[in-house]
Amino acid sequence: YGWMLRNIHANGASFFFICINMHIGRGIYYGSYMYKETWNIGVVLLFLVMATAFVGYVLPWGQMSFWGATVITNLLSAVPYMGDTLVQWVWGGFSVDKATLTRFFAFHFILPFIISGATIVPLMFL
Repeated sequence: YGWMLRNIHANGASFFFICINMHIGRGIYYGSYMYKETWNIGVVLLFLVMATAFVGYVLPWGQMSFWGATVITNLLSAVPYMGDTLVQWVWGGFSVDKATLTRFFAFHFILPFIISGATIVPLMFL
């Protein structure tokens, strides 16, 4: 029943993004962006959730996953002065390889705990 757990996990992530988009829409509708601290923390949380989803997308290690990892991580090379070093650190070497997959698995495991802890911060600003 591993296939079922994997599908529930993938579809649950898609449903989570639907809920996030509804939450953002509600925040825009009611003007919640006026509370700058809360809104900015929410944006940081959104990027962390997107990063978690991205590294989860890479984990099946198919062709789409491989090239998705290659293209998206190469976007980090646009960071001035340290872009190439940052890309090599994320890859764990000079190309997308097994070390990249290991790192992405670790990120996919650790980031949800960071997100869970950081979710408490906006509640303090309410």
